[in-house]
Amino acid sequence: MIKPYDDTYFMRKALQEAEDAYAKGEIPVGAVIVIEDRIIARAHNLTELLNDVTAHAEMQAITAAANFLGGKYLQNCTLYVTLEPCQMCAGALYWSQISKIVYAARDEERGCINLKTKLHPKTIIEGGILEDEASKLMKRFFIEKRNLN
Repeated sequence: MIKPYDDTYFMRKALQEAEDAYAKGEIPVGAVIVIEDRIIARAHNLTELLNDVTAHAEMQAITAAANFLGGKYLQNCTLYVTLEPCQMCAGALYWSQISKIVYAARDEERGCINLKTKLHPKTIIEGGILEDEASKLMKRFFIEKRNLN
């Protein structure tokens, strides 16, 4: 049986959010949070617009999902994000007790894996879903930024 809603489907939704960030001049990271094949939160980076270093896509999505669910814990939820979470976001995801994190592209320099940021013991993390698309968008953004300066 073909499942219409799989990791690729939801990562495409996160990529749409990343494109929205890109269009606003934000670093193109997008996120969605899903429970039982239903998107309950959509978000993208807003650090420039809000002048807030904590306004990462994941942080925005965590807040929106918690508001939707009426509680601070995101158990049985999956975060789809176009870039591996940083330490700050991984810390917030730890406290949210999110069940699963699926990321597209690795962040070798600032990502939670190489920095050995602890996730909640019950959180599963997987990567590489639509990695090429997410990486290309990120590279295009930074090439254009360098050319403008």
